[in-house]
Amino acid sequence: VQLQASGGGLVQAGGSLRLTCTASSGPFTIDTIGWYRQFPGAQREFVADVVRGGSTRYSNSVKGRFTISGDTALRTSYLQMNNLKPEDAAIYYCNIDGDYDDGTVLDYWGQGTQVTVSS
Repeated sequence: VQLQASGGGLVQAGGSLRLTCTASSGPFTIDTIGWYRQFPGAQREFVADVVRGGSTRYSNSVKGRFTISGDTALRTSYLQMNNLKPEDAAIYYCNIDGDYDDGTVLDYWGQGTQVTVSS
């Protein structure tokens, strides 16, 4: 499995960024594509996810500012982040879960992409 997260960068407070997560082709089915973030010295926390069928979920801290989209069948997700705040600055990670064709569980993390928000 290869999982690529991209789109991070430096933005001023109030600005926007769009993150992209793309999974490679392979013998697996994705049920959920999720975005998480990690602040220095803290555990990774949930940001948003999209499940097979299109339902989405958000953490309360980003609801109304971030929008997740994507398609598990196409193995791609986007996280549109608007009205960014300095407290959104973190390393953002993409995660996929589902099943391999042989029935084993798929739970895979991509490398992170840094988001920096200047005040």
